Amino acid sequence: MTDTAVKQGFPAAVTPPPTVGTHVRNYLARVRGGDLGSLPAVIGLVVLCTVFAIVRPVFFSAGNFANLFTQGAAVTVIAMGLIFVLLLGEIDLSAGFASGVCAAILANVVTVLGYPWYVAVLAALGTGMLIGLTLGVLVAKLGIPSFVVTLAGFLAFQGVVLLLMEEGTNISIADEVIISIENDWVPPAVGWLLAGVAVAGYAAAQLLRQRKRAGRGLQTDPAAVVLARIAGLAVVLGLAVYVLNQERSINPLITSNRGMPIVVPLIALLLVTWTFVLNRTAYGRHLYAVGGNREAARRAGINVDRIRISAFVICSTMAAIGGIIAASRDRSVDPNTGGSNVLLYAVGAAVIGGTSLFGGKGRMIDAVLGGAVVAVIINGMNLLNLSSGLKYVFTGLVLLLAAGVDALSRRRSAATGTR
Repeated sequence: MTDTAVKQGFPAAVTPPPTVGTHVRNYLARVRGGDLGSLPAVIGLVVLCTVFAIVRPVFFSAGNFANLFTQGAAVTVIAMGLIFVLLLGEIDLSAGFASGVCAAILANVVTVLGYPWYVAVLAALGTGMLIGLTLGVLVAKLGIPSFVVTLAGFLAFQGVVLLLMEEGTNISIADEVIISIENDWVPPAVGWLLAGVAVAGYAAAQLLRQRKRAGRGLQTDPAAVVLARIAGLAVVLGLAVYVLNQERSINPLITSNRGMPIVVPLIALLLVTWTFVLNRTAYGRHLYAVGGNREAARRAGINVDRIRISAFVICSTMAAIGGIIAASRDRSVDPNTGGSNVLLYAVGAAVIGGTSLFGGKGRMIDAVLGGAVVAVIINGMNLLNLSSGLKYVFTGLVLLLAAGVDALSRRRSAATGTR
């Protein structure tokens, strides 16, 4: 169809979708070119689950399966926030203890001061936003490297947590709403309903994407591939809900533990929201542009400083949500909340999932997949009763492997001209 025909009102020619075989060959070509995406994380997750299930069959029990979600929830949420900073090629070393500060604010407001849960949650979120705004301004406006700024925050926030906890006290949380985030479950029927809504929403998004691309004359994916994606999600969610709906209580006559942990739909909501922001909004496009080439983005009219500051605000706000989740799981807050290995696991989750440490490459699903890998590693090693030394060594090797894969894939992309 010529340009003249288009100008005269005739529809543009629609590029026919490739066959399934062509689609697969194109995908393999992208992988060989260095565009691995989340493939390493998915393969690693499958391998780890298989190995742990063989060595310790209890790994796939309903109770342990639910523990995987609750154990990895806080790290996954913090990793979601870190992705915004990593996309810019920056780092936030203070995210772990920032979550601890926000958790301490939550505990003080709801327990010590006696305010309702929603006031405490708003106070924690507000604290996270203020922390992110401060870090972002120091990095973007004063030009201090993010490594130095957030390292200072890492040290300072430890002291803030100690001050808020009166040099080491533990503050218990008795509010039922906050505790229920990590310690309660949605009814089994609601779990099936949420899974159905998720599959239907994903199917609608896929079909709408196909329709829009076809309307613009762009190449679309084969119908069989689209249906396979939808069916794959339906199978995965169906199996997860089925297992989580099994009875996990030792004595069901006294109390019943059946259903999806409440934190799961919370993470799903955050995943959908931030995925939409990154993929479907001008802000998301600007974020990727700044991460890919800051000077080119500036010349294109993008307010680079505003994008950089906003990324740190989002990161620290997500850290606040992670701190709330951690406080809910422990039913208390202590000076170690947000400390220990929280930051390392969160950064590891983002990198393992496929987000690049060099900026410009990453998706929100990376945090979820990477968080799942980290949770499986920690959970599996606990089931094997491995020493703390071996746990650190193995987790460090996995993170090093993920960073190595990222570096090699970028080198391969540069060599093949695909980036």
